[in-house]
Amino acid sequence: MRNEEIATLPMVIIRYLEYLSAIKNKSDLTVLEYASDLRMFFRFIKQSRKLVEADTPFDEIGISDLTDDVIYNINLSDAYAFLAYCRTKRNNNANARARKAVAIKRFYKYLETNGFIEKSPVMHLESPQTKRALPKYLSLEQSVALLDSVEGKFKERDYCILTIFLNCGLRLSELCGINLSDINYDDKTLRVLGKGNKERTVYLNNACIDAIEAYLRVRPADGLKDRDALFISNQKNRISRQGVQKLVEGCLKRSGLEGMGFSTHKLRHTAATLMYQYGDVDPLQLKEILGHENLSTTEIYTHVYNEQLKQAVDSNPLNNLSKRKKSAE
Repeated sequence: MRNEEIATLPMVIIRYLEYLSAIKNKSDLTVLEYASDLRMFFRFIKQSRKLVEADTPFDEIGISDLTDDVIYNINLSDAYAFLAYCRTKRNNNANARARKAVAIKRFYKYLETNGFIEKSPVMHLESPQTKRALPKYLSLEQSVALLDSVEGKFKERDYCILTIFLNCGLRLSELCGINLSDINYDDKTLRVLGKGNKERTVYLNNACIDAIEAYLRVRPADGLKDRDALFISNQKNRISRQGVQKLVEGCLKRSGLEGMGFSTHKLRHTAATLMYQYGDVDPLQLKEILGHENLSTTEIYTHVYNEQLKQAVDSNPLNNLSKRKKSAE
């Protein structure tokens, strides 16, 4: 859904989306996802209540004419019927349905908090159970191989990018947004603007400082279109997300890691996992480093480590001793 499509939504939904952006600092992408989920929900409401011609294709149902009375007076059964529709007719998986359930609950919580309705009708809506997959990450040896694969005209820049990814766990957008003025060499810190325009401080280790200094010695100085941008593209612009993704893909290919499911975002997972595995870092500290809003998001890395511990114990050759004894009996 594009931004201009939001204007075709009922006014109360538009106000809610403005609230998400202005007050909750949600990203444009998140706001559009909420808009898409709510549009689908109210298309279903119009269809199920026969407020639209029976032969109207679902994706062509307009909801701009939906009255406040209809919006305010849905019930819990409506929400569950919608989630069932998403599963059986739209083939949405559990994660997609869980996201839609959250969008509906938060919208009606907003209506309740702001006095549009007395009580949210979906406050007890349960989300589909989802299986949280363990994050995919590079091992220490693979990380070293990736760094060793850097070559070419921009090798200092590319090496610096990979080093910051693997040591600091930045998001792609955060790395592209780094300015020269964000770096404090006195206390070795980096100011990062994260999701929802939330600012945090990331500490730079020696590897990062060395890589930055090496890159700055060859960083272009003339003809720059954004003089404060740290990472500069071949066109003298701030490096784009696509540019970073392309250089990471190239390094993955040269290091023999292509086709293994690794990506730019997996470098963030790698940094978090390596910090937890090899450093004296607890989940709360890791939460602050990564800029997670909720601790539950960070705790997945503890599960990675716990799974590795389990595999280590299972790999003990004495593990099969009891089976051999039983077979001998």
